[in-house]
Amino acid sequence: MSSHAAGARIITAWKSRLIVCGATLWFLLLTLGGLAQVKSTTTHTPAPTVKDAAAALAAGDSKLAETYLQAVLQASPNDAHALNLLGIIRAQQNRETEAESLFRQAIAIQPGFAGAQADLGLLYIQMGKNESAIPPLQEALRLDPGRRDAQAALLNIWRTLAHAAAQHGDLEKALALLISARKVDPVDSDVEYDLGMVALGMSLFPDAADAFNQTLKVKPQDTHALYGLGRAEMALAKFDDAQQVFERYIALRPDDASGHYALGVSLQTLQRTADARREFEHSIALQPQQTESYFQLGLMELDGGKLDLASEDFEHVLSRAPQHASALTGMGRVRFQEKRFPEAAALLEKAIASEPRLREAHYYLGLTDSRLGRKEDSEKELAIASRIEHEEVERHQNVLKILDPDQVQAPESKANQ
Repeated sequence: MSSHAAGARIITAWKSRLIVCGATLWFLLLTLGGLAQVKSTTTHTPAPTVKDAAAALAAGDSKLAETYLQAVLQASPNDAHALNLLGIIRAQQNRETEAESLFRQAIAIQPGFAGAQADLGLLYIQMGKNESAIPPLQEALRLDPGRRDAQAALLNIWRTLAHAAAQHGDLEKALALLISARKVDPVDSDVEYDLGMVALGMSLFPDAADAFNQTLKVKPQDTHALYGLGRAEMALAKFDDAQQVFERYIALRPDDASGHYALGVSLQTLQRTADARREFEHSIALQPQQTESYFQLGLMELDGGKLDLASEDFEHVLSRAPQHASALTGMGRVRFQEKRFPEAAALLEKAIASEPRLREAHYYLGLTDSRLGRKEDSEKELAIASRIEHEEVERHQNVLKILDPDQVQAPESKANQ
């Protein structure tokens, strides 16, 4: 379910919750605020109470409920629960400015009123002011940790903000927001999945694997989490584990070309060449217009010395993706082995222009320049390849766990413009 849909569900549920279960609100209010029932001031006609208003609202008669509340407030202007219930009615009527004022009055009178704090936060969500909703929702949970409405709303806000941050490339902010969400609900599978994807994007592979595994504990057949876990295991060089994960994935999605491709890569890494070839070919059969399985088959032919077949596969890739840096490098290697050095150099230079940090392209261009008598150029390219390799090894050796949730704070909320 998307964050937008989840937010709409939260608002809809809130706006109708008194109509569905208003009769129970009275008892909740008693536990939260110790509200004393307003006693009858006459012998024959008891004065209306907040309980009466809640019952009327539960019966679908918001007009009568409002009449009762106005009577209660005329007698007791500082009745926080009456103010809050009237605020809910105003929110349902989309009279949001009045609703906000009523919720704030209730909170000012009774700061420990968790319901009013939660309702103010939910109102801000209804108004599209998600970041403004965070403080009152947090306060509601501090006062009453069991409030599911406030918890669900907070999780949805933080996930929405995290998605936006990730889309803008701010993975650190996304990570901090999701850690805050995890602290509110440590077992929410959607939060864990989002956290896994952000950790994957930040090369925090142990954390990504942990998060995806947590998702799979709740949703064992979540194919998105399975694919993410397989990617994390590959990055951690746990190739046997990755193979098993991708086998689980294609068992659930047998017609998914990407799943067969991923399984092929894990098998190829395990040097199970024949099995890998079968998966790449299966992937191509399912999705003939792709490039990546053709590229992997080209590498296999190149490693096997079958230059004509390798060239055919790389050409297939480049016909669909002319700037595919790895395929350009593969074709450059073919031309290098054929001793067609000027052609090799042109292909490798094009690969580097497309992807400047592709180590293999720099390495083979260095070798090609050497064959062409370009000593300085050769030394330069080989030095670049060596530096990139060193940086890649260093980065791999320094894969760290993210900080404990208690050590990371989400960025301060800014007022919604």
